[in-house]
Amino acid sequence: MAINANAQWTLQTSGKMNDFQSVYFTDVNNGFVVGADDGIGSGAMIMKTTNGGTTWTPQLSNTYSILNSVHFTNGNTGYIVGGSGTVLKTTNGGSTWTMLTSNATANLKSICFTSATTAYVVGSGGTILKTTNSGTDWTPQTSGKTTILKSVYFINSTTGYAVGDSGTILKTINGGTNWIAQNSGLTGSFRNLNSVYFTDVNTGYSVGQSGKIIKTINGGTSWVAQTSGLSNDIFSVYFADANTGYAVGWTKVLKTINGGSTWIIQSSGISGTYDNLNAIFFIDANTGYTVGNKGRILKTINGGGVGINEYTEEKQIDIFPNPASDLLTLNIDNRNNADLTLSIYNVNGELVKTEILSQNQNQINVGFLSNGIYMITIKSKGWIGSQKLLIQR
Repeated sequence: MAINANAQWTLQTSGKMNDFQSVYFTDVNNGFVVGADDGIGSGAMIMKTTNGGTTWTPQLSNTYSILNSVHFTNGNTGYIVGGSGTVLKTTNGGSTWTMLTSNATANLKSICFTSATTAYVVGSGGTILKTTNSGTDWTPQTSGKTTILKSVYFINSTTGYAVGDSGTILKTINGGTNWIAQNSGLTGSFRNLNSVYFTDVNTGYSVGQSGKIIKTINGGTSWVAQTSGLSNDIFSVYFADANTGYAVGWTKVLKTINGGSTWIIQSSGISGTYDNLNAIFFIDANTGYTVGNKGRILKTINGGGVGINEYTEEKQIDIFPNPASDLLTLNIDNRNNADLTLSIYNVNGELVKTEILSQNQNQINVGFLSNGIYMITIKSKGWIGSQKLLIQR
């Protein structure tokens, strides 16, 4: 189920029309966005803010190759990867950037650090590179793929994932020595994956073409499709905690507060041709940024909270008994609100029941559910609430 809402995302002034590809903040004030050349000979774009995004200042990149991903290991030391094997490094908070030797010609799409010295980069042609000395040397790894790898994410020093075109998902459990292909469960022509993010060693998400969101709860052994409510591509996914996550695509921001069981479709306030939002990053539970084409930089300071006329509250609902076996009692006030929608999702995020609750209705039959964990979601005009349910007989 996807729910439409108008979110409180504020467009910031970048002063540029470049297509921004990545955003990263080192603290509440200092952040960076990177992207493509502006077409007027000034080179690939690096922008920095020192005041939480109020103003942005261009930095000299010394390259015309597109810049796709930025990551900092501390307030001073950061890295950017991009086209034609480009790897840039700064040790002074972005005042200057030095070109590193990657010995690669691929379009490098994503970088992820597991420590101050160890990082992984993925890109076109199935490229995977690893450094263990802060970028001085980069060692190619064997991916077994020739497709474009678009995103890499490591949960810890040994376990990581890379995703890309044609539903490609790769996993390593030995720091990249071996990469094993996983089954994404996606079929058909439109199954490119653009971004991957894990909240713990078992639970992860990947997003991609034609509104696809898939989730695993067993470390990638199996992936289950979720309902995004979008038909356009989704380019980036980020989770602020185990339950609260965001994904961005064409003009839209998606948010979940229940680990992906439901995704709220938020309006970013922008619209137009090729108005893609390409990356999203949160500093904390409330403060986040998303960047995209045409110099777009958006900021929220309330977790993308919704407008006053939409869903004004996200709350936990009361249900009992819990565990339940047949009848479930709902502790909600529905005397003056007859348009409550109840949905039940299984542990894989699949919808197993939905119904409209009538006035004064406070019980539902759950006797048809098998033993296990479920998510109960109730939606009204003014709020959305959710609670876990255990069926046990």
